[in-house]
Amino acid sequence: MTSGRLAWVKTFEAAIRIDTGAEQVWQVLVDAGSWRDWDSGVDRVDGVVALGRELVVLPTVSHGDRTRWTVTEIRPAEAMRWQRGLPLGSFTAERTFRLDPQADGSTEFVVREQGSGPLTALALRSVPDLNPSFRQFAAGLKARAEQRATQLSD
Repeated sequence: MTSGRLAWVKTFEAAIRIDTGAEQVWQVLVDAGSWRDWDSGVDRVDGVVALGRELVVLPTVSHGDRTRWTVTEIRPAEAMRWQRGLPLGSFTAERTFRLDPQADGSTEFVVREQGSGPLTALALRSVPDLNPSFRQFAAGLKARAEQRATQLSD
């Protein structure tokens, strides 16, 4: 309970170890216009990844429905956060992308979305389980970042 109201929360998440450094992963991650080249779950992304800017994502599973996100945090080669929601805090979705450099030079990547607020159950009623899409996104990011790292070392 929060402030006398029931706080509804729904979370989706995927994590993967990527065999290249965080800077290389970051370069692929923030090039949102190329996501559809390596993630079959994305039809299109409009906008530029920059603090305060809006991104419009058209996922393949959306049947034409776009999601509008505002970039609320950027820490290059570390983390990025997006947010969207309904008025008066009735529903808020927050998507985070985290890159954790490992001692062996690899990067642990985590993508997570959490929906919260009194209308969460209603807002997410028509949303499918995003965990498989997040795992697909993470696997595609891994493949593209590792491919780029190999090309740079050749």
